[in-house]
Amino acid sequence: MKLDNLSSITDVEFFINGTQAVAFAVASNKRERYQVVEKILSRFAYTTLKRHDKGILIRFLIKITGYSRQQITRMIHRYTETGRLEPLQKTVNGFEKRYTDEDIKLLAQLDQRHDTPNGLMVKKLCERAQKQFNDEEYTRLAEISVSHIYNLRKSTAYKKKTMPL
Repeated sequence: MKLDNLSSITDVEFFINGTQAVAFAVASNKRERYQVVEKILSRFAYTTLKRHDKGILIRFLIKITGYSRQQITRMIHRYTETGRLEPLQKTVNGFEKRYTDEDIKLLAQLDQRHDTPNGLMVKKLCERAQKQFNDEEYTRLAEISVSHIYNLRKSTAYKKKTMPL
């Protein structure tokens, strides 16, 4: 029997208890798993089920998707509100990049010229270049914190500029 042949809550309960053989494969990517959950919720008309049957369907979804009970509950909640279930797109990085690659390159050049001084000295050199010599390249670096200089030195962009080939 295939997963699509499960047509009643009783069949689903037999599957969960392991008394009915069913061939299924867990979807490999997130979008496919969400589609499977949406399809099952709509096929069994989840919103019209009784509480006991909803619990059976939730256990079934946990088993076939590999998601936790909390995640399935969130998905069901979203499905009941909108009638659709699509994965929410997560942003890659929630923070805006303040210091550009040019700033990192400038920092690497400054470190090479001055034999990699400590962070406070670099900050003072950047401030001096911007204020006394009116060098606009150092505008952002003049306001950098000492600790962030060390963070930039750990970045791959900085290491590419300073490592000999």
